[in-house]
Amino acid sequence: MADSRPSSARLTATPADRPVYVIGAGPGGLAAAYALRARGVRAVVLEKSDRVGASWRRHYDRLRLHTTRRLSALPGLAIPRRFGRWVSRDDVVRYLEKYAEHHELEIVTGVEVFRVDPAGDGGWVLHASGGRELTGSAVVVATGHNHTPRVPDWPGVDGFGGEFLHAGQYRNPGPYAGRDVLVVGIGNTGAEIAVDLVEGGAARVRLAVRTAPHIVRRSTAGWAAQYTGVLVRRLPVRLVDRLARALGGAVTPDLSAHGLPRPAGGLYSRVREGAIPVQDVGIVDAVRGGKVEIVAAVEAFEDGKVVLADGARLTPDVVIAATGYERALDELVGHLGVLDGRGRPVVHGSRTPDGAPGLYFTGFTNPISGMFRELAIDAERIARAVARRLAAGARG
Repeated sequence: MADSRPSSARLTATPADRPVYVIGAGPGGLAAAYALRARGVRAVVLEKSDRVGASWRRHYDRLRLHTTRRLSALPGLAIPRRFGRWVSRDDVVRYLEKYAEHHELEIVTGVEVFRVDPAGDGGWVLHASGGRELTGSAVVVATGHNHTPRVPDWPGVDGFGGEFLHAGQYRNPGPYAGRDVLVVGIGNTGAEIAVDLVEGGAARVRLAVRTAPHIVRRSTAGWAAQYTGVLVRRLPVRLVDRLARALGGAVTPDLSAHGLPRPAGGLYSRVREGAIPVQDVGIVDAVRGGKVEIVAAVEAFEDGKVVLADGARLTPDVVIAATGYERALDELVGHLGVLDGRGRPVVHGSRTPDGAPGLYFTGFTNPISGMFRELAIDAERIARAVARRLAAGARG
């Protein structure tokens, strides 16, 4: 059974029995911990909150996985069929709780890791809350893709007279019924919140867009978009771009007349740059029906108004910034030279960065084949690599 006692005694390992420390009790961390245990490696999960799946508990109420139940299960435990094809936020949380309990994972909550340093003997030292210094044989960083809300440094935003919040603070449309709301950003989160607001009775919903996204159907005639993502992931980028352009033209309406032209760049080319397609869970019909109005990107706030890139000035009651998240890895591992210029790990899965053997990352990409699916694959690969490394060390 998952042990949530934040006991410092439990965190003290002798040199002969150093665990692998997994930082983060989200899906990536739990999957890695199970895969390690399945190979006979002791894994201790450190979680700063008081429960597993903390980030999933904070998501908005209507959220569902955009990947299928069958292709979203973590290693060693299927997602129950009663959760349906597109698993809800609450059921994801239930699944993660059951996963930790079913596999009897060793989880210590209430412990935040601030910094990871190499130990002199080839292991790793974790500097954690409560003055703890924990020594492990390896470290798996699984703190999540959506860690710290990112809000652009808009001039004058502090003087905005209406309500301002990041999408990470949005839960449901109840507080915004009858109000004029501007959602900034048309990623999957922004598009879905806009639809949620319309269905929840907001008086007016506008969506500020800087770069028009690729929009794909979540499912077409029963064929999930994820299936296509799995099939094409290893194909040449240009070929996938051409296939996506042809398929998009056939199944997704042209929204140019409504302010959302088809993107000039190819779908997979943009995925490689970090721009994931928007899965349609109502945004296409909402835009076509005029229920969600597309406006230009936000440039600044001035005299209590929102200034757009085309010079228009808006006075919404509420601004919701669906502007993404930071990985927030700089303080933890930035000093090790293992991050790229955008603060992302230079490698993930079974690979370790140059000069940092035994340091692994999972959950910091956003693949079109499905986050949970890739976390499951990463977990198995990390466990295999760690087991080989520990076995080689024991022989040496």
